[in-house]
Amino acid sequence: MVERVNNCVIPKDLYYKVEDNTWVKLNDDGTVTVGMTDIAQSLAGPILHAKTKKIGMYRKRGKPIATVESGKWVGPIKAPVSGEIAEINEELENDPKLLNKSPYRKGWVVKLKPDNLDEELKDLVTGDEAVAKYREKIEAEGLQCTHLEGTDSYED
Repeated sequence: MVERVNNCVIPKDLYYKVEDNTWVKLNDDGTVTVGMTDIAQSLAGPILHAKTKKIGMYRKRGKPIATVESGKWVGPIKAPVSGEIAEINEELENDPKLLNKSPYRKGWVVKLKPDNLDEELKDLVTGDEAVAKYREKIEAEGLQCTHLEGTDSYED
């Protein structure tokens, strides 16, 4: 199930660190997939470069897992949970606009082996609570999401 607020897509089945505009998806193998939200890609604009940290690196929650650069912004994508980087999305190096076009699918950033997931999930929001928090943020900041041509809608 997906909600839209001011054209911003918010899948209800993910966990979010709203302040950092990052999401977490729980995987069956015990890893988590991490990415930046539709809100984050809209704020950044077309992404020109994306550089992830290396496989095997341990990242504490709040530390960068990647750096992205757009025409108007350079900054980190922060780890919403702590863990070791198990896999990186190598496609981002060749096509960083995947972060814009498919922030919740093809534009994932890294997969982590979390080491304190049960505890750290308590600090993230999901479902209706996530939608409510993002609605509050979007309305307070007057945000409107924009999408590049060829964007997948997540509902497909």
